[in-house]
Amino acid sequence: MAAKRPWEAIRRALLGGRLSNYVVYLGFVVVLVFFSIALSDKGFLTPQNLGNIARQTAMVSIMAVGMTFALSAGEIDLSIGSVVALAAMVVAVLLRGDGNPVIAVSSGLGVGIAIGLVNGLLTTKVRIPSFLVTLGMMGIVTGLARAITDLEPVPITNDAYSFVFGSGDVGPVPVLVIWTAVFVLIGHVVYRQTPFGRRVLATGGNRTAARFSGIRTDRIKIATLVISASTAAIAGMLYAGRLQGARYTLGENDLITVIAATAIGGTSLFGGRGSVVGALVGSLIMGMLNNGLILMGLSVSEQIIARGVIIIVTVALSLREARS
Repeated sequence: MAAKRPWEAIRRALLGGRLSNYVVYLGFVVVLVFFSIALSDKGFLTPQNLGNIARQTAMVSIMAVGMTFALSAGEIDLSIGSVVALAAMVVAVLLRGDGNPVIAVSSGLGVGIAIGLVNGLLTTKVRIPSFLVTLGMMGIVTGLARAITDLEPVPITNDAYSFVFGSGDVGPVPVLVIWTAVFVLIGHVVYRQTPFGRRVLATGGNRTAARFSGIRTDRIKIATLVISASTAAIAGMLYAGRLQGARYTLGENDLITVIAATAIGGTSLFGGRGSVVGALVGSLIMGMLNNGLILMGLSVSEQIIARGVIIIVTVALSLREARS
């Protein structure tokens, strides 16, 4: 019996969650070391490639911040990919000719706020599960993004917009990295250091108990869905700035990546627990996986399969924890 006690202590620590909070960081190191060794002759660790990973994951990281709030409140937003496309298209159309960037950016953000508000109201007032609401909204918004210019891409010729929203550099630091840092910092502070963040966790952990303690859980759920859709709109504007144009296909493959990054980062798919910083690390892991698999010669379909496997594994682990 005595020989089994050390092993039992380790097992309880791992399953009890004291070490599980650090698994995402360990995973980041493992993935980084693996690709650094396996792709040492293909430039994985070069500053240029690492900069590409940071740029490519910026939009996913920002959306993962919003998804962390939604999942922590016990909801989910499946419409973020379509919001990306619609917000980008709206901004690009309003920037045509001598369009006012302030009006364009305000309208793009307004798209996210409006969609998030509708999602939240239908979820809380009509009592339709957010899974179904945002699934239906995804179809509606995707149709709008396709119809707004009849499937035609829209170039952006406003250099100031493109610099600020994606393609510029401040010294050696890409603007996209600055955007990511700002959103992660604000998200982390709000999530961990404010009453709103605590109410989000309470709502997702036990909605009935939260209501009895005086928390207006409907408002919290609406707010988190607005945050999620708004971060997707910001991501759409950043895509448009980085690519100097918009098209209806933007964001169509981001949903599964965002959910995977958020789940890998330690956010429960069943509410009540999450980490904004973990979501950032999860996003970087997904970015390194995509980049590494490309350098190894894997096809797009094989990358999609890899992301699907990651989703299944993280959901299984989250479900196991929820039942324990």
